[in-house]
Amino acid sequence: MFFIPLFDDNPSRRTPWVAWMIIAACVLVFMWQQSLPPQAERLAFFQYGFIPANASGAAPLPPEIAILPAWATMISAMFLHGGWMHIGGNMLYLWIFGDNVEDSMGPVRFVVFYLLCGAAAALAQFMIGPASRVPMVGASGGIAGILGAYLILHPRAAIRTFLLILIFIRFINLPAWLVLGVWIGGQFIAVPTALSGDDGGVAYFAHIGGFVAGMVLIPFFKRADVPLFGVNDNPPDRWDGRPISFTEIRQEAKYRYRRRANDPLRSRVVVSDADPTDDDRNADDTVSPWQGGQTNDKAITPEHKRKRRGSVPGFRRRQD
Repeated sequence: MFFIPLFDDNPSRRTPWVAWMIIAACVLVFMWQQSLPPQAERLAFFQYGFIPANASGAAPLPPEIAILPAWATMISAMFLHGGWMHIGGNMLYLWIFGDNVEDSMGPVRFVVFYLLCGAAAALAQFMIGPASRVPMVGASGGIAGILGAYLILHPRAAIRTFLLILIFIRFINLPAWLVLGVWIGGQFIAVPTALSGDDGGVAYFAHIGGFVAGMVLIPFFKRADVPLFGVNDNPPDRWDGRPISFTEIRQEAKYRYRRRANDPLRSRVVVSDADPTDDDRNADDTVSPWQGGQTNDKAITPEHKRKRRGSVPGFRRRQD
């Protein structure tokens, strides 16, 4: 069985500028990596990646290679990636789950939170192999912290998921606790492989360390008015596990990610119930397919339009 989360039904109140900037920075650095010859890219991994043996002093880098202090490489390593699948998976999870975590604490605290989770991930990997000379790169540790925080904040949020079982493909709704629980469970299952040295270069302990750090830190970083454990999350009937057609997924993706000058975020941002509404507009392609399980070819009643959705009390999506 294999599944990939596509997007969540959990709108945020603020534009996730920091999450977007992290994605942009990682993509730009990766493009720089791709422009380097193989030997130069390998050298960059040793210069900017986190090397436990260098941090512990067991095998410090030669002065002509070392550019940053060992502690600083815990941060610089978070912007390097080992391949297209590596950066693609990391940025997908950051795009889906980062906005709500940033919204829960604000941009400044989010930066500190993200860096602390990344540092905790590096330290977790360091504790397992302080003499390792293999550079650790990737934003996985910081993003794992975001996943841990999301699990504490919105365990019942609905996640649209691509599911592959052998040759059978399905799109289904799953609760966040199941999606993220399977992810972190997979990291623990891989621990024996990592200890045996046959992990294929994946820093599973860094993922676990970052995830646990996110769960522990989120109560201290969130705003006081943000509840824990999904008090305001969507009801269970929003993730009933029913198969979803590709047409419906395409409609939802179009609604969610289409850009407009007057509302570039679409359903990723919600507005106050007190704000003026556009209920008189009946353009089918702008009605969210998330509402009441309806697709665009079905009528949406005024009662559906006024019903609150998402995890922000007193707020709903803009229907334009």
